[in-house]
Amino acid sequence: MMAMLDLRAQARAQIPDLAPLTHLYGDVQQTWHGRMVNEWASGAVFEGLAAQLRAARLGRDLAECAEGFAAEERHHGVLCGAVVEAAGGEALAPMPERDPFPMHPDVSPLEGLVRNLIAVSCLSETAAVALIGAERLRMPDSPLRKLMTTIYADEVGHARFGWSLVAELVPAMSEPERQRLSAYLAVAFAHFEKHELAHLPADYDPPSEGAALGLCKGRHARELLYQAIAEVMIPGLSAVGLDAERAWQLREHAHAAHVGPAAVVA
Repeated sequence: MMAMLDLRAQARAQIPDLAPLTHLYGDVQQTWHGRMVNEWASGAVFEGLAAQLRAARLGRDLAECAEGFAAEERHHGVLCGAVVEAAGGEALAPMPERDPFPMHPDVSPLEGLVRNLIAVSCLSETAAVALIGAERLRMPDSPLRKLMTTIYADEVGHARFGWSLVAELVPAMSEPERQRLSAYLAVAFAHFEKHELAHLPADYDPPSEGAALGLCKGRHARELLYQAIAEVMIPGLSAVGLDAERAWQLREHAHAAHVGPAAVVA
């Protein structure tokens, strides 16, 4: 029997008032239902990072911080479910199947941790900051914008956590380690791009008033995604000593050839 993610009771305790654009509530249900599932599933990703932080012996405080992020992601799932309920839907979904969290046994625990920090914080969470931040700015002052601000603030923290550790750890690594990380980055970029585009359909074109409900045009979201890659991710990863530009150029080959172990996305 398929396991279910049932956030109805928790979500109904936090239902926000929505703009009375009832002709768009079907879209709201679909959009925020997908966000609910993705946010909840991200909790397991940060639990995996917490385990890696312990294995790399970087201190209990860092692992506990990652565990706190896991709780925040699940809270985001509840908040997104509350929007679904507010629009007349149900915060109920089949439990998503995810690939096993990659522990990267082919390299040291520290190098494996850095791979996942890059994939999760420097790519996935950084994209979330860009996309949610832009969406939030388009919203009028409202309970939904307040809800989105809570999610946005947490995602900023998740991204900064990883960027800070990567900036500390990567420059101290050996040249062979950095070369392996640069090669792995092509794999991470490929998985990240595929995952993000699957959730940003280019042909989705809601009316302009949909911004008040967190609905954005797919092509605009994709443009913002690629802007974040070009202006934040590639320069930031290059600054710590990785060949990020080349990794981005090689991502399609890396994905087609299934080079290296799978990357994790949050």
